[in-house]
Amino acid sequence: MTDPPRAAAPSTPPAATPPAARSADTAAAVTLSPSCAALSLPRRAALVLVVGMPDVTDPQDPLVDELVELGVGGVFLTGYNVASRDQFTALVDALTAGPAPRPLIATDEEWGRVSSFRGLFGATSSPRTLGATRSPAQVRVAARELGAALADLGVDWNFAPVADLDDGPSSGVIGDRAFASSPDAAGRYARAFSRGLRDAGVLPTVKHFPGHGAVPADIDPHSKTVPSTATLDELRRRHLPPFEQLIADDVGVVMLNHVTYRRLDRLPASMSPWAYELLRSTGFDGVAITDSVGMGAVHRRWDFPAAAEQAVRAGADAVLATDGRQARRMRRRLVAAVRDGRLDETRLNEAVGRMLRLRADATPCDS
Repeated sequence: MTDPPRAAAPSTPPAATPPAARSADTAAAVTLSPSCAALSLPRRAALVLVVGMPDVTDPQDPLVDELVELGVGGVFLTGYNVASRDQFTALVDALTAGPAPRPLIATDEEWGRVSSFRGLFGATSSPRTLGATRSPAQVRVAARELGAALADLGVDWNFAPVADLDDGPSSGVIGDRAFASSPDAAGRYARAFSRGLRDAGVLPTVKHFPGHGAVPADIDPHSKTVPSTATLDELRRRHLPPFEQLIADDVGVVMLNHVTYRRLDRLPASMSPWAYELLRSTGFDGVAITDSVGMGAVHRRWDFPAAAEQAVRAGADAVLATDGRQARRMRRRLVAAVRDGRLDETRLNEAVGRMLRLRADATPCDS
């Protein structure tokens, strides 16, 4: 995989007009088909979990069988799951061999320093470099090629593009993972990346809502709480417009970050109802997924099962955990939360319905 060719004079298409804010209750109701509604409560609870398999490469590893038996909604695979191309496709085949609905196979391929398949595809320039030296049209072509390569491996879903603003140092938590520092340019390039993946039949995920560029570059949510003093007005004016460009373009998945916006709430965005309400106010009716709940910004406060319950109650449709060994405990907690009345079953079914809509199959629950 190589960078897109350099243009002599990169074009600059007009910016998309962000959608007008609207109430979340105007979104279309999410309902389950009869075959999906007939799934057991434990099966439905598992469908909102997207989990990784740390260092697993063997298709016969016990964790593979466990995730198939649980019926999780997605499996997150990275370079740590790759020994060779043939081995990886065999692993995907094993993970998707269970009864419908099969799990979506997800990964994290942003270009630059966040590249799950650098060993197979080769190194690429960072989004920052591509945003400065290529046109959106060229980025779309390159993303289409990336999507085709992912699809060839059996990957359905990519946790990219980043629509955050470039916060400065290349080593910062966002930094050169972002395409640009201006909201308009960040949105245009992220939208081009998203369209390229969709051209190839791969689901994009715009991240990290409502904007990770609102925090200092040296604060990393992987290890600790990430505070922000951004106001709602600042978020709406500077950090939301890139996301709104992609939402207007019908992106199907938005990932929420773990930043605590202290002027708005004391909970990380991924765990907070206000953040999901803000997302739905843009007109978005797709899947809202958390960033990994094993990151320190969440895990210092909630263990994996408690984080799953808190996130789904707050409005998440999918909970990402990079350690699939926690999946059974997380499913058990969600089932108990419904049975004990802490989690409305209608909320769970809404999340399941959105997750199932991601699948190309019109009858995802029929074997």
